[in-house]
Amino acid sequence: MQLDLSGKVFAVTGAAQGIGSAIARQLKDSGAQVAAIDIDGTGMEPLREAGISLHQCDLGTRDGAHKSIQSVIAHFGCIDGLVTSAGGVRGQIGRPIEEIGVDDWRVIFEANVDAAIWCAQAVAPGMKERGAGRIITISSGAGLRPSLTGIQAYASAKHALVGLTKQLALELGPFGITVNSVAPGFILSNPSTETQWSAFGAARRSR
Repeated sequence: MQLDLSGKVFAVTGAAQGIGSAIARQLKDSGAQVAAIDIDGTGMEPLREAGISLHQCDLGTRDGAHKSIQSVIAHFGCIDGLVTSAGGVRGQIGRPIEEIGVDDWRVIFEANVDAAIWCAQAVAPGMKERGAGRIITISSGAGLRPSLTGIQAYASAKHALVGLTKQLALELGPFGITVNSVAPGFILSNPSTETQWSAFGAARRSR
């Protein structure tokens, strides 16, 4: 199915690589004007050639997320759709619970949950004013069941993201804004997933 998104503006977070980059390109191919948002400016550069606007920001804080959305709105005038693909495991692999530190836990929640809510918070007023909008969160199979990665924070954060999606759908639906989540399985799409795959070992990879 080919969607025609001509005249629509989409912002995609976590667009420097992997799933986020693919989403940004597909939206552009479907006629939308697309803004890519990521902390990795160098990683986003290939998207510039596709006519995608680049916005380098740290989404782990409310201020950073709001500034990124404001920069997109300043560039395009509005945002019709937001895809929150930023997240991942931040280089971590599965370890026993006894080894998990505060920063290990918090950095994954900042990337996967905090970034999503602050970006959604920033786009909501404009979408409410226009009476329409689309917000799509990229969760994971780890948000629906225990994670094969073995990373406690990742499984917890993705479950939280699914819960946030449902809550926002209830809150924003009356304003004509739909909020949905996509939960991909394990995909070898970037260096972090390659590291996880290697750490699994032959038996777990086979399973």
